[in-house]
Amino acid sequence: GRHEVWSWKTASKESLCLMWQKVKVQLMLSMSFLTTLFWYCRRLYSFLAQLLKRWSNYLQRQLIRNLSVLPEVDLLGYSAREWKGETKQAKQMRQAYEELFRSCHIKYLRQVRRDNYSVVRAVLFQIFSQGIPFPSWMKERDILKLPEKLLYSQGCNWIQQYGFGPERYTGPNAFGKLRKCMEALKTNWAEISATRDHEERGSMCNTLFSDESKEYKLYEAIKFVMLYEVVEAYEQIKSRGKPVHNLFSLLFARDSSSDPLSFMMNHLNSIGDSICLDQVELFLLGYLLEVKIRVYRLHRFNTEEFLVNYPDEYRREWNEISLLTEDDRYYHIPLFRT
Repeated sequence: GRHEVWSWKTASKESLCLMWQKVKVQLMLSMSFLTTLFWYCRRLYSFLAQLLKRWSNYLQRQLIRNLSVLPEVDLLGYSAREWKGETKQAKQMRQAYEELFRSCHIKYLRQVRRDNYSVVRAVLFQIFSQGIPFPSWMKERDILKLPEKLLYSQGCNWIQQYGFGPERYTGPNAFGKLRKCMEALKTNWAEISATRDHEERGSMCNTLFSDESKEYKLYEAIKFVMLYEVVEAYEQIKSRGKPVHNLFSLLFARDSSSDPLSFMMNHLNSIGDSICLDQVELFLLGYLLEVKIRVYRLHRFNTEEFLVNYPDEYRREWNEISLLTEDDRYYHIPLFRT
């Protein structure tokens, strides 16, 4: 009887050992499989993370490369890089930048693309990035109807000779293109100014001002609004209606812009192509957008013309934006820090 009990125990132990060996092998294989799977998952995760990082960096580089208003840079660092040497001009520019830093609390600047839309771009970018709303007169009328009103109501069929910057003349297509430009201005301005979050608004501006086809429509719309205001003022002067702003007297006193047609042909049509806005047109820009444009003119350092406001007569409720220029041709955006 004892022998049978012993044999039964031995058989049970051997069965358990044999079963444990099989389970042990299965566990080891499973652990090995899970370890390998975990290792591959980590490698895959690392690969995907690297791929995502590279793609993100690529998109960021593309965005920065296409941006027409670059991210902020240190003001004095920019001055030192751009105005090296000991020439009289370089020394004067460095002194002007030091004055901006020390007395005006301007610590950074955003470079604006150097083309013939420079000043319009710098002004409009600040209006959008600050969330400045439509000027009062734009709230009272539908700007989409301005091309139609000028063409049909006021008989200005010569707007078919309107030039869209580098695309000089489009003939009968001018009216349709102007409508699209006005739509782009109204839609983007309304959407961005309605965005209260500053960072979100900045992101929207960066996206908009990295798309040439979209931003050029904005500039052409602004040019057309300038033309519309000039036509309105000219008609008021001719009819001896209500008095107009002094800037229109200055504008019409020029031989090259004695009437709206010559203003368009000799000035507006070339803006964005071969010329920028001049001083009188900068007055007009601030007036029609109802913003006080404060310009630091570095090449006029140590003179009364170092700081100029456009227009020089403005209402207290108007928002203020600032520009700096080294030559009255290309403009950058100064950033204030206290």
